[in-house]
Amino acid sequence: MTRKIKGILTLMGSVFLLLQNAFSQNHTKLNFLFVLVDDLGYMDVGCNNPETFYETPNIDQLAEQGVRFTNAYAASPVCSPTRVSILSGKYPSRLATTNYFGAPQPETWNRNTPLLPASYVEHLPEDEFTLAEALQEAGYPTFFTGKWHLGQAGCWPENHGFDINKGGWTAGGPYGGNKYFSPYGNPRLEDGPEGEHLPDRLATETIQFIEDNADKPFLAYLSFYSVHTPLMGRKDLVEKYRKKKDSLSFSGPKWGHEGSRRLRMVQDHEIYASMVEAVDLAIGRVLDRLDELDIANNTVVIFFSDNGGLSTSEGHPTSNLPLRAGKGWLYEGGIRVPLIIKWPLSVKGGIREKTPVISNDFYPTILEMAGLTQKPGQYIDGVSLISLLKQEEIPDREALFWHYPHYGNQGGKPGAAVRKGNFKLIEYFGEDTVELYDLNDDVGESKDLSSLMPEKVDELKFILHNWLDETNARFPSKNIEFDPNSP
Repeated sequence: MTRKIKGILTLMGSVFLLLQNAFSQNHTKLNFLFVLVDDLGYMDVGCNNPETFYETPNIDQLAEQGVRFTNAYAASPVCSPTRVSILSGKYPSRLATTNYFGAPQPETWNRNTPLLPASYVEHLPEDEFTLAEALQEAGYPTFFTGKWHLGQAGCWPENHGFDINKGGWTAGGPYGGNKYFSPYGNPRLEDGPEGEHLPDRLATETIQFIEDNADKPFLAYLSFYSVHTPLMGRKDLVEKYRKKKDSLSFSGPKWGHEGSRRLRMVQDHEIYASMVEAVDLAIGRVLDRLDELDIANNTVVIFFSDNGGLSTSEGHPTSNLPLRAGKGWLYEGGIRVPLIIKWPLSVKGGIREKTPVISNDFYPTILEMAGLTQKPGQYIDGVSLISLLKQEEIPDREALFWHYPHYGNQGGKPGAAVRKGNFKLIEYFGEDTVELYDLNDDVGESKDLSSLMPEKVDELKFILHNWLDETNARFPSKNIEFDPNSP
C-alpha cells in the first residue's frame, strides 16, 4: 500500500471519528442547569443594556454562547406564581397560584382599597407532576438549591421531585440568622463559616452536585435568593461600586413617579450593584466547573428571572427604564425579564431572538430536549421553544396572558393583560378601564391607544376574557368597608 493511500485512509478514519464523536455527543442524554435569579430586571444585565451600572461579564458571555430572548416574560409580576409556572408548565391562573405565597388572603385584608383581592392557593399543588418529577422518573438525579417559596413544610423541593434540597423552604428571602451571610438560620441549609456569602455558597453546593453526577444526566436547579431584599452586599463589592458611582456623572432626574409611588430612574445603587455582581461571579464559578469537567458541551444552561426589577418600593434599588414600572406591576418593567438559553452542539451562540416567550415554556422545552413526552392526559400551557432556538419557526400560539387579581406591595393593582403580536392590553378590575400599547413603537408604554383603536381593544378583550374563563380565573370582590375619603 502506498504512503499516499495510507494517508488518505488515515484522513478518512479521522473524519469518521470526528463525525462519530459529533453524532454521539448529539445523542447523549443532556444535563440541565437551570439558573433562576430573584427580582433581576431585564435592564440589569450588560447583554440587554450596555449602559447598565452593574457588571455581569459571565452572564454576558453566556449570551454570546447561546440565544438571548429580548421579549421573554415571567408569568407573573411577583415571584411564587412564576416559580409555579416553571415547574408545572401552567399559567398561575389555572392553578389559582396568583400571588406570592404568604400574602394576605381577602379575609385578612386590612388595607383601604376599593376591592378585596382574590383568594389564591398558597402552595404548589401536590398533584402537579412537576418538571423535576418528570426528569426524576426518567432517571435523572435532581438537585435544588436556594429560594423555593412554594409552600409550607410538606411542599418543599424534596416533596416535588428533587432528590437533594439545599436551602429551599417556605421563606421568600434570607430572613433568618445573618441573612445573606452565615449563619443563615435556614432549616434546609447548614451554616457555613461565619461570614460566608450566600450566593457563593449556593454555587458551591451546585458544583458539588455536578461533580458527584458528572457521569450521568442531571438536573441542577440553582435558584438564587439574590437580588431580593434585604439589600446586603459584600463589603469589597459595595465599596467598588461606591467608588464607581462617585466617578460617574448622571444627567437627568434620578427620581420619578409611577402612580403614587416614587420610581427610581437611574441605576446607581451600590449595594444592589454588589448583589448583582455576586450573582454573576457565582454563575461564573459553576460554568467554569462545567468546562473543567468537560461536560459543558452536553449541558443545557437556562438563565432567567422570576419577575422584573424592584423600582417602586422596598429601597427602590434599580431602574428598568425604558421599561415602565417594575416588580408588582403588569407593565413591561414588572414582567419582561432576561432569558438566555445555551444548547451546545445544537444551537449556535450569539443569537438574538425577539419572539415573545413565557416561563410556562420551559417545561415542554426541557422535556423535548430530554427526549421525554408529557404524561397521558397532562395539560401544559407552554410550548416547546426548540424550533425557535434552531431558528426554524415561531411557536404556534395566539397570545400570552397574565392574571394578577391582587394589590402589589409595589403599587400595582388588580388586573389582567394579554399580548398578541406587538399589541398589549391591560384591563383593571373594578374600574372598567383598559390600556392599549404598541410595544413595537412604545416599549415604555407611554402612549395609551385604547381610545384611538377601539376595534383592537375589543379583539384583545375578547381573547383575554375567553382565556380567563377557560382557566377558571379568580377575581377580586367589592370591599364593602372601603372608605374613599380615607387614605
